[in-house]
Amino acid sequence: MVKAREWSRRTREEVITLHRKDNGYKKIAKMLNIPRETIGSIICKFKAKGTVETLPGRGRKKMLTSTAVRYLKRRVEKGPRVTAEELRKDLSDVGTEVSAQTIRRTLRNEGLHARTPRRTPLLSPKNKKSRLQYAKSHVDKPQKFWDNVLWTDETKLELFGPMDQRYVWRRKNKAYEEKNTLPTVKHGYWMTM
Repeated sequence: MVKAREWSRRTREEVITLHRKDNGYKKIAKMLNIPRETIGSIICKFKAKGTVETLPGRGRKKMLTSTAVRYLKRRVEKGPRVTAEELRKDLSDVGTEVSAQTIRRTLRNEGLHARTPRRTPLLSPKNKKSRLQYAKSHVDKPQKFWDNVLWTDETKLELFGPMDQRYVWRRKNKAYEEKNTLPTVKHGYWMTM
């Protein structure tokens, strides 16, 4: 049977206060215009649990233990390109049978979402250092300077690695961390006839 609406905490506290003043169930029900059976269940719950708070329901037991959730988080933080199916197989190897959808839901609840990786140029450490130095030296330039800059890029862009759609598990605002990006290689050759 589906439970009816929950009475407010204030109403339940009033019931307990009136009961402590030696009022009977019938009298309390008449004073607050609440069914007598409800008054009885509020008082019984208070006697058993010592509170009028709304307690969490029992519900279904979780399929994944806290240890398994920690394992999933560690595995995803270490290698964000791992798929939910691969994680399912890992858990299956140690005796925990769950669906890939359960794993996705668990990771989302932990703040990790599957996103398409951002494409960034593949840079060597030397290039990274020189780009950072350039950015630092030009950070204070006025807008008028940048209005006169012409940005061109006439190169062919190709991706390397797996050509299928891949996702990375990442937290919000972590899109440009190196492990969450997909490096691209540019080929600057032009064919002439």
